[in-house]
Amino acid sequence: MSPLAFFEQLADTPWSMALHESDIAYSILESTHVWSLVLFFGMVIIFDLRLLGWAFQKVPISEFSRRLLPWTVLGFVLMVISGLLLVYAIPVRSYQNLFFRFKMILLLLAGINVLIFHARVYPGIEKWDNDAKPPRAARLAGAMSLVLWIGIVVSGRMIAYNWFDCDRQPQSDLVNLLTSCTPTE
Repeated sequence: MSPLAFFEQLADTPWSMALHESDIAYSILESTHVWSLVLFFGMVIIFDLRLLGWAFQKVPISEFSRRLLPWTVLGFVLMVISGLLLVYAIPVRSYQNLFFRFKMILLLLAGINVLIFHARVYPGIEKWDNDAKPPRAARLAGAMSLVLWIGIVVSGRMIAYNWFDCDRQPQSDLVNLLTSCTPTE
């Protein structure tokens, strides 16, 4: 089964149709997604600014992590659940949206950045925990995180615009290729 066929099948489920056609549920989900993103991204910004050595230089990074991580995880979990439900409400349009695809790539890269940071950089924190300016690897992880999450937020916001939707033909061959659109003539 192709990915497009999977998303088309998902769109035909009663729950997907009900969610998409609801006057209230979709709006609540979208609001929940945005508010949980604000919580998550706010915590990420604060932590990344500390990693960069640009803010809160006198606070140990381990203390920042201990205090922010529960809120970050809560924001992330709510954001993922509401995001998945938003995709479930409009699966085909989401799958074929150029900005959605870009957002998914950036999310993957952000996840890799977090894994590398926690596997390779954070375990040695006792050596630089109180340093006003953390080591280069920590600063790089913080900078990458900020850039990636800003890209995720911007591309997520752009999903709402239909500049490259399949039903807005003609599109360039490149756009049709990148969005899996098959124009009918």
